[in-house]
Amino acid sequence: MLLFDGACGLCHRVVRLLLRLDRGARLRFAPLQGPAAQAFLRAHGLPAADFDSLVFVPDWARRDALGPGAAKFLLRTDGAIAALRGCGGAGRVLAGGLAIFPARWRDAGYRLVARWRFRIFGVWKPRPLSRPEWAARFLA
Repeated sequence: MLLFDGACGLCHRVVRLLLRLDRGARLRFAPLQGPAAQAFLRAHGLPAADFDSLVFVPDWARRDALGPGAAKFLLRTDGAIAALRGCGGAGRVLAGGLAIFPARWRDAGYRLVARWRFRIFGVWKPRPLSRPEWAARFLA
């Protein structure tokens, strides 16, 4: 499960790229502002009002069974790389390209882009998904 900023134009573009790359339909998505993501953030001591970071939860189905604080999750570029790897194919290649850089450098770049993303990409204006079957892969 990839938790992303539901108001961010860049974030939605990245999600749509992941939908195209993930031909096995393994990834699921939820906006950080939605109830499922908010409950997860609160349960794991993550900021519930800071939408500058994506959160990747590899085993979303077991998030409650593990108990608070036990679920594994990855933030920022580590989460993006894990999501890309989960897509397989070209996603794995992109993940490998990103992973060669130290996490510190990647995350510094991530924070810089996060700071400017609304100025560059704007607020997301809802529009239909390219494929109607993709809608089932989103949680509110």
